[in-house]
Amino acid sequence: MRALRRATAAVTAAVAVLTGCSSDTDDDRPTPHGQVRGITLPAWNTDDYDRPEARRYLRQIAGTGARWVVFTPTWYQNGTRRSTPHTTEETASDRSVRRIVGLAHGAGLKVMLKPHVDLVDGGDRAGIRPADPDAWFTAYRRFITHYARLAGELDVEQFAVGTELAGTSTDRRRWTHVIDAVRDTYDGTLTYAANYDEYARIRFWGSLDLIGIDAYWPLADSATADPARLAKGWKPIVAELAAFSARLDKKILFTEAGYVSQRGTAAEPYSWTVSERAAADEQSAAYDALLTALDGRPWWAGVCWWMWDDWPDSGETAPRLAYTPHGKPAEQVLRRWWRA
Repeated sequence: MRALRRATAAVTAAVAVLTGCSSDTDDDRPTPHGQVRGITLPAWNTDDYDRPEARRYLRQIAGTGARWVVFTPTWYQNGTRRSTPHTTEETASDRSVRRIVGLAHGAGLKVMLKPHVDLVDGGDRAGIRPADPDAWFTAYRRFITHYARLAGELDVEQFAVGTELAGTSTDRRRWTHVIDAVRDTYDGTLTYAANYDEYARIRFWGSLDLIGIDAYWPLADSATADPARLAKGWKPIVAELAAFSARLDKKILFTEAGYVSQRGTAAEPYSWTVSERAAADEQSAAYDALLTALDGRPWWAGVCWWMWDDWPDSGETAPRLAYTPHGKPAEQVLRRWWRA
């Protein structure tokens, strides 16, 4: 434990020096609901949010000092060109979404509902480029307004109108119509979760309350837990985001950020399978580097970490290698930052 404190303190000091930020700030500076300290609890099957582990997972999430939890009911489509989103046996049931939101609120957590569209074959959703955009957006609007109505009924505090749909997100006109339809059914805070290499191409940020970015920027070109290298990786990113926020006059929320506990995670944060070698020290160093680099930035609205534990028997990655910080040094980094 003393070694962990020394390591995370070193990360904090190095990133602060190279990014020019201070940690002596108020975590509740103005955003729609205060700064977001969030962790995602995804669903992979229809009954995941109905499972008995749900209460325990939410208590554990709250125990880190998190104030928010993100839920991800998911629809699927069979191809990138001619298909439209639909439910499957892997889609969380509406009943289970209602239950998990109620449990989260009961645990004192605010909720962001962040519906996903994925491909049945497991491909990258960014590859969705519909041959008939009108048909696809009509179906997408039906999908997203379904959850917007549910979010309104459940008093969900924040809602994402889409996630990493880079193959469609340059279509300002159609996305603006989608956002208008969501506004008609939900009056809370809206964002869109753009991938880190997508956000600058989007032209509908003006219709939303927050800029959302899934913050999987590579921070180094090889495996590292070195504070100076991680700080150097964040420095140009922070400058770019500050300028982007100022230009659009909107705060930036990291709708996702995460690192597997594998060797090389800072070089490929977006990968579930960087290595077969566990490296909890690299994961925790990357957690601390992100929080240090962004702390005190007035344009930063917070972070929703990807992700808490998988449901029993559903995870494809062993917990010791997975994105979860639970039971690893990264969880102690969160507690140090969020419970101080």
